[in-house]
Amino acid sequence: MGSTRRPLLFLDVDGPLIPFGAGSGPYPTWTTAQEPPGAAANPLLDRIDPGHGTRLAALPCELVWATTWMADANECVAPRIGLPPLAVVVWPEPSGIDDRDARAGLHWKTRALVAWAAGRPFAWVDDEVTDTDRSWVAGHHPGRALLHRVDPRRGLVDGDYAALDSWLRQTAHPGRRT
Repeated sequence: MGSTRRPLLFLDVDGPLIPFGAGSGPYPTWTTAQEPPGAAANPLLDRIDPGHGTRLAALPCELVWATTWMADANECVAPRIGLPPLAVVVWPEPSGIDDRDARAGLHWKTRALVAWAAGRPFAWVDDEVTDTDRSWVAGHHPGRALLHRVDPRRGLVDGDYAALDSWLRQTAHPGRRT
């Protein structure tokens, strides 16, 4: 009997949710009374489209923060977009293998995400994913995986959501066409 658990979606914040090419707004700003703890220290949070929460929650997956924001994503980002607290990938301490991986072009998150997934299907949404990461995951992860690169100047857009939704639905229900 196969697992009925939904695929994972590892989500980065900087780039996918906070686009680097956008100025502040056009999204509503929070008053000091509404702001999550720590949010006032980061003016880039005003670049987050609050509509991302609804769109992410609608995807057939289990959302997991895969960001250097770590637990701060649950305090500063999740409330801003209407998401509940999510699981957080805790990054391992740097090791000697990190230098070798960097020279080979492997992203420092790649090994940790494959380990965290533990064979479970996953999508990884990040602005730094490369073909080297895709090749490494294909050779080291027994489950299905989609490494989806987001344009950091625009962040997540309609085309990204369509691609993620299609892949996740096909992964959750392999015999069904979407």
